[in-house]
Amino acid sequence: MLDSAQLAALAAVHRRGSFDLAAAELHVTPSAISQRIKALEEVAGTLLIRRGQPCAATATGLRLIRHYNEVLLLERTVAADLPGLTSAPATLRIAVNADSLATWVIPALAATSGFLFDLVIDDEEVSQDWLRRGEVVAAITSHPGPLQGCDTIALGSLRYRATVSPGYMSRWFPSGVTPQALAKAPTLTFSDKDRLKERWVALQGTGLGRATLPSHHMASSQAFVEACLTGLGWSLNPEPLVADHLASGLLVELVPGAALDVALYWQFTRLAAPALAPLTDAIWRSAHALLVPPG
Repeated sequence: MLDSAQLAALAAVHRRGSFDLAAAELHVTPSAISQRIKALEEVAGTLLIRRGQPCAATATGLRLIRHYNEVLLLERTVAADLPGLTSAPATLRIAVNADSLATWVIPALAATSGFLFDLVIDDEEVSQDWLRRGEVVAAITSHPGPLQGCDTIALGSLRYRATVSPGYMSRWFPSGVTPQALAKAPTLTFSDKDRLKERWVALQGTGLGRATLPSHHMASSQAFVEACLTGLGWSLNPEPLVADHLASGLLVELVPGAALDVALYWQFTRLAAPALAPLTDAIWRSAHALLVPPG
């Protein structure tokens, strides 16, 4: 039988990245965390945490963390069916892309009670990997699956517009959006995983690749919009964040009507599906209200 306190320590060390932070989260001493991890490793017969900066779970450690998270959710479901039992809010670790978080995910989280949310922010192209490794119980991803042990719901597409300020357009694209102009005009990159610009540029038939697009780097959806408004660069922005600016003329499209739609999916572990049902419903309703409907 696995000890829940030891599993909680394992999950906290991996999530927080250190024994000290895990101890603070669980309101025990770092020594107690170390003892619990050591005892669990003895039971498992293998290393569960790689000590370092940060500390991280091994493959076996991740499997135990996934088991622990699923058990907590199952216990919450049982408690909901038995009025005599009380349970603390369960912590849900979810992988979500920054643009979804900035546009439609927060209302879904706010509409779901009884949970504490621990959000992993990562690109929709790789968020499924967090679910595959067992580090999260659900993810918003651009991959439809199938993923073993998981269910998938199509949410719709987040529409992007390539936007610039009128002044930026006049300065960098006086003769239109040509390959020569794109190779000189500064753009914006969220992270090294960000491929939206390259996809959009490819659709314009310019033949340009990632290396030929000079770029500022900033990991913020809101900062992208502000950077476009001030003329710092051009970027692909979620339509909900720039619709008012486009309507007012503060921003214009780099190529009018050349939108890029990114299909999104809600993936979650099948064992956790009953406990996640209220959140799944809220995610679907919030996505349905803002995203382009699935084709």
